[in-house]
Amino acid sequence: MHSIGEGRVTVRPLDRPGDLGWVVLAHGEVYADQYGWDTGFEVLVSRIVADYAGDHDPAREAAWIAEVDGRRVGCVFCVAADARTAKLRILLVHPSARGMGIGSRLVDRCLRFAEEAGYRRITLWTNDVLVSARRIYEAAGFELLDEEPHRSFGRDLIGQNWSRELH
Repeated sequence: MHSIGEGRVTVRPLDRPGDLGWVVLAHGEVYADQYGWDTGFEVLVSRIVADYAGDHDPAREAAWIAEVDGRRVGCVFCVAADARTAKLRILLVHPSARGMGIGSRLVDRCLRFAEEAGYRRITLWTNDVLVSARRIYEAAGFELLDEEPHRSFGRDLIGQNWSRELH
C-alpha cells in the first residue's frame, strides 16, 4: 500500500453519493488487511451506516469524510446514545493517509459537534488491538471505562468502552 504523501486535507460532511458505500468498503478492506477480521465486521459497519442513513436527526447526529486532495481517506460518525450521551462510531483513517493528523481532526470535529448539539458526554466502543485509535482517544480526553474479552469478526478480541465528559 503506498502513501499518498503530503496533500491537502479537508474534513467535510458525509453528504455525497458514494460516501456511505465508501465507509463500508473501506472498513471491510482495511480491517481484513490489517487485522484479519472477517466480513462480520463489515456487516456491523453496514448496520451502523444504514441506521444513520435511514433515520438520523441532523441536529443531533452527523458524520464526516476526510479527504486528501479530493480522495476519501477517513470518516467518523457521531450518533445519539440517549438524550444526554453521544456515541463516536466507526472512526477510520486509511493506512495510506496515516500520520497526517487526520484521525485527530475527525475526532475533534465529532467532539465539537457533540458539544454544540448539547450532549453532556460522549462514549465509544473499540478493541484493544486498535492501538493508534486508542492513542487518539486518550489524547482527546477519553478514559477507559471497562474492557471485556469477546469473539467477533473471526478473532478473539478485547472490547473496550471509553467515555469523556463534554463542556
